Amino acid sequence: MSSQQSALRNHTRKPSHQNGEQNLSLDLDPYAAPSVYYGGSHSPRKVAKSRTYSAIDPPGSEPLAHTFKAPARRTSHDAQGNAPRRYLINVDDCLKSLLSREDTDNNVQITIEDSGPKTIELGTAASGGYKRFDVRGTYMLSNLLQELTLAKKYGRKQIVLDEARLNENPVNRMARLIKDQFWPNLTRRMDGSNIGAVGKDPKDWTADPRPRIYIPPGAPEQYEYYTRIAKEHPEIRLDVQWLKDGGPDDDEYVRDLNSAPGILAIEMERVEDTPKGEIDFKGLPFVVPGGRFNELYGWDSYMETLGLLVNDRVDLCESMARHFCFSIRHYGKILNANRSYYLRRTQPPFLTDMALRIYDRIKHRPDSLDFLRRCILAAIKDYYATWTSKPRFDEESGLSRYVPGGLGVPPETEATHFVHVLSPYAKKHNMSFNDFVHAYNYGHVFEPELDEYFLHDRSVRESGHDTSYRLERVSAHLATVDLNSCLYKYEVDIARTIRAFFGDKLCIPKEWHMPGHPDFETSSTWDRRAKKRRQQMDKLMWNEEAGMFFDYNTVKKEQTGYESATTFWSMWAGACTPRQASVLIEKALPKFEVHGGLVSGTEKSRGPVGVHRPNRQWDFPFGWAPQQILAWTGMLRYGFEEEAQRCAYRWIYMCTKAFVDFNGVVVEKYDVTRQVDPHKVTAEYGNQGGDFKGVATEGFGWVNASYVYGLQILNAHMKRALGAVTTWDTFKKMTEGEDSGDILLDPKHPASQIHAAEHHSAPVQYAHGGEAPVTPANLASKHDDVNRGSTVGLTPGTIPPAHAWG
Repeated sequence: MSSQQSALRNHTRKPSHQNGEQNLSLDLDPYAAPSVYYGGSHSPRKVAKSRTYSAIDPPGSEPLAHTFKAPARRTSHDAQGNAPRRYLINVDDCLKSLLSREDTDNNVQITIEDSGPKTIELGTAASGGYKRFDVRGTYMLSNLLQELTLAKKYGRKQIVLDEARLNENPVNRMARLIKDQFWPNLTRRMDGSNIGAVGKDPKDWTADPRPRIYIPPGAPEQYEYYTRIAKEHPEIRLDVQWLKDGGPDDDEYVRDLNSAPGILAIEMERVEDTPKGEIDFKGLPFVVPGGRFNELYGWDSYMETLGLLVNDRVDLCESMARHFCFSIRHYGKILNANRSYYLRRTQPPFLTDMALRIYDRIKHRPDSLDFLRRCILAAIKDYYATWTSKPRFDEESGLSRYVPGGLGVPPETEATHFVHVLSPYAKKHNMSFNDFVHAYNYGHVFEPELDEYFLHDRSVRESGHDTSYRLERVSAHLATVDLNSCLYKYEVDIARTIRAFFGDKLCIPKEWHMPGHPDFETSSTWDRRAKKRRQQMDKLMWNEEAGMFFDYNTVKKEQTGYESATTFWSMWAGACTPRQASVLIEKALPKFEVHGGLVSGTEKSRGPVGVHRPNRQWDFPFGWAPQQILAWTGMLRYGFEEEAQRCAYRWIYMCTKAFVDFNGVVVEKYDVTRQVDPHKVTAEYGNQGGDFKGVATEGFGWVNASYVYGLQILNAHMKRALGAVTTWDTFKKMTEGEDSGDILLDPKHPASQIHAAEHHSAPVQYAHGGEAPVTPANLASKHDDVNRGSTVGLTPGTIPPAHAWG
């Protein structure tokens, strides 16, 4: 008897009868997470068709159908039935055959760029593998590759695979993967269980790289905890160091830490019910961006929070907010990321909005007000210590800038990043490149031009927009629209929160108190600050003729005129009047809206690019999730629902199309002007999230968030059109003159054929053609005459409801 015959016999059983019917399947959700779907209980043994005879299989028969033949003529022998189909698959054999036939460019992905036959035969579970059907098209085959890769990861040799996982509506599939796979795979925690791994720095350039953690003076329990871990596990070579009191504000001290870089401690929780009855600690979870970015990042975490709230992961959001409070209390700021070389650098501030969104989801809990109080106290300290003190605050304009501290060359950059800048100076001083860098970092050579260059370079990195010609060589002089919109939001949020939740008087405990500031805060103080900042933004940044806000150069005392999508941050923050918002939509939006959403800046402002002036990743033609999210939210805030939906549709369509055509790819940023392969970005360090084998397991944090957040804005009709991979222009033509309500796209509708026709393959078959499993948005808008554009009440957990302000 052949091994395949034995395999088939081993996957059969006598039928079980219930109510006179044969029970051939498990009660398992075909869309269950991989850990469930490929768990031990989902066995081929339980789903194969029973065989009640003992005839010998014919010679040469192949019950599991894994010796694949040349593709048969389409539609010749696989007419569709009504029953859900399931396939019995030998994982290793199928995976090997699939890749050899379809992965013609040998990158372990199946995409529209592969030239394989785009069809493969699989045997059904109900027939024990005898009856075979074709699986066709790039989308289904790439999904098959993904499922086989996951099954192999979970140690499965044979699986029963629901066809519904292969022809799933792509919008549903991407949203499901984000919720069930991407978020869990991007979640980290930092404690003794993994400090040996997370304490190592892939950027560690020293002769003896080892895990190292720095503990701030105000966290002695963490020092004791990690010291114990180091003694109990000498094999990990953990180096536990105190951070000097005042060290985060000392340029020379932070520079000297570069000789021994390490990770910075973040918040932990007490665990008192250990087996030994001792007090122990456990790290609070957080979500990382993905790719090469595996620490707790600043504004990435806020953007991720917006998506996590949609997916009901309030626990992760709350933990990240607590990490931010810890960072502000002990390091004086929300750090770029929790590494020692980021101690002098922060990122755009979003803590108040983040805290209020989380509070709205936990307000039923007795400790919710304590959580909100802690976050507001931290934001107040951040505001005073970071944003309204020198050098970031410009007294003459009354506006703030990105001006981080630091000395020398940023150590976290690629080794060759500054070669073109520094080599002429090394030659000037007759020194080797490395010797010059060391001499410059430690002040042994004096080069004012380089000092100015790196001042602006650090500023660009602090802005989060690294890099862009908007900011290059001038960033530290700019009061940017993005930063001052965030700070206006800080001021308004703090004023409203103090008034609505703390009786218009918030006492400042010692650990949060800043010298030179009062022991309590009232709403009127913050109202005045918001009003003043808004007036200065109107006076210095608003350009009536252009119809947008521009960054303001505090040295030259003029607007830069660089057209950037950050102009829409003013709408997100409520910092513009309803009339200004209308002008922004009328004049500015057409300059930024392209095929795949909003582009970061205009081509006119970027200027020509070439060998000596390469593309910057935050300029035209690239688009980023934060710019989309904040613009959509701002549009909704001022009642521009149609524009918000259109822009969200464009972005989600682009993400979905790349996901369908390129093996489930989800990346950090996109070329929003490209219609075929927008994920292919080569500017600067390239893209993150696309370099995977077989299956993408993480996506990228803020793109994941933008996808599920954006779906909240769209109606059911739009989601169904996206499920058929329909462009905005086609959707608009289809729906002109119609009520864009709950209209179902028929699988035979031209829209469902468009995507397939573009690639000369059969149309994608969807197991369930309904809308993605998200709650439609409540698009009602309100305006606040005093504060200019109050927050719109989207689905709970997306934007704080208006009633929160009293």
